[in-house]
Amino acid sequence: MKSFSGPRRNRNPGAGHRLLVFMGTLSRRSVLLGLGSCAVGAVACTCASQAEAVPVAPRVRARLYVCEGCEAVAERSPERLAPFVQLASGAEPGERMTLTGRVLSAESREPVAEVVIYAHHTNAAGLYANGTQESEWSRRHGRLRGWARTGGDGVYTFDTIKPAPYPNDILPAHVHLFIGEPGRPPYYVDDVVFDGEFGVTPEYHARQELRGGSGIVKLSRTAADVWLARRDIVLERHP
Repeated sequence: MKSFSGPRRNRNPGAGHRLLVFMGTLSRRSVLLGLGSCAVGAVACTCASQAEAVPVAPRVRARLYVCEGCEAVAERSPERLAPFVQLASGAEPGERMTLTGRVLSAESREPVAEVVIYAHHTNAAGLYANGTQESEWSRRHGRLRGWARTGGDGVYTFDTIKPAPYPNDILPAHVHLFIGEPGRPPYYVDDVVFDGEFGVTPEYHARQELRGGSGIVKLSRTAADVWLARRDIVLERHP
């Protein structure tokens, strides 16, 4: 089993911890808090064929690997992962959503294979609920989490539900994404958030870190009346 290891980042999904992180000076949350179609197969084909420009920060980040929770990336063997993951069961309450996109090289913008994407998010009540005792991160990240691994076309897809904001409305509804490149420590990229919804304000747009490109997505509806969120990820340059 390949291991993705690295230092920890102040990134705890609990609502109480979010308030503490807001008061910190090192976390990206300190600048964000309080700022006020088709079936899955066709979605993957669309992602592989489109070549949209993805804005990214052009620098190498000195603290790229400071990432609490990134240990979860290595909880599944990469060789056993697939590009498509059913993250939420069909019985999960909430509106169905497909989150998909491509993983692209920072230099060439070509698709990159064998990259692990670990995702987790709240349920329809805005909670990280019903985690298991498998690990610290299975307890803290809750039931709605999963791992995908890109193929030659760089595409990943999570079949899930649309997350809800935290009950105390601290942050926009979001999906956490962590990246594991072969032979590299894991790191986080900007959360997926939904343009035009609560908390995704002009100020939020202006203060993006652009880790992996912008995480702000425009939701659309598929013919099956499923939310479609497309988030291409440009791999970060390594220190």
